[in-house]
Amino acid sequence: MKRPFISLTSDFGVGTQGIGIMRAVALEICPEASVIDLRHGIPEFDITEGAWTMEAVPQLPVGAHVCVVDPGVGTMRRSIIIKTRRGDFLIGPDNGVLIPATRRLGGIEKAVEITNGKYMRKPVSPVFHGRDVFTPAAAHLSNGVPIDEFGPEMKPEKLAQAPYEEAAVAKGVVTGKIIHVNHFGSVSINAMKEDFAKSGIKYRDSILIDARSNKISSKLLKTFGEVAKGEVVAFADDYGRIEVAINQGRFSDTFGVKLGDRIIIRK
Repeated sequence: MKRPFISLTSDFGVGTQGIGIMRAVALEICPEASVIDLRHGIPEFDITEGAWTMEAVPQLPVGAHVCVVDPGVGTMRRSIIIKTRRGDFLIGPDNGVLIPATRRLGGIEKAVEITNGKYMRKPVSPVFHGRDVFTPAAAHLSNGVPIDEFGPEMKPEKLAQAPYEEAAVAKGVVTGKIIHVNHFGSVSINAMKEDFAKSGIKYRDSILIDARSNKISSKLLKTFGEVAKGEVVAFADDYGRIEVAINQGRFSDTFGVKLGDRIIIRK
């Protein structure tokens, strides 16, 4: 029999005991589950970075995926479960952090607000919903509790908006924004490789990158190793997003760009 799968993501920091506590809660409720940590080093309160991280869920087995990037915890913001058409459950705050992942998982099949105290850990802390609301929901779902048991259905259009939309595509131009800066100073933008195909920009084409008033000549290639050390290159990253990098250098530092900056790529 296939074991239920639960993933945990947060901005807690990798040295925080809250991570182990959430794992323990999941296993107490659903002992047969496989529980993994997707990422816990998200910059604090950074919903954009959290949303980008959750876009990795399609690389995981179908399961229940918790995201705790929740600066509004304890306020009137809602706790939600989204069932995707791939069959996953995304559990977290209704602050938009879950929405970009749904686009990679076939869209939203159903969304509910978590209101049924039967499926919460008691007492519910006003500041640790990851332990008391989100992780218990993931574990109970993994035990086969129907999504409708957790609370009232929500219309997808009533959910909080994503922290970023997809890039704008025109003939020969893709206009987006930076949604992730990685350890190497390379940046990912809210455009997929398919967007470049739609715009008419294809592999090996010369491109002009406009970022923070910098005009940077480059090419759309397959990997940073296709250019010389110190040169700029654009390519599709692990998840199909377009990444802009310097081979063995730091694009973000060199050109002074940061998360949320607009970036335009022209053929």
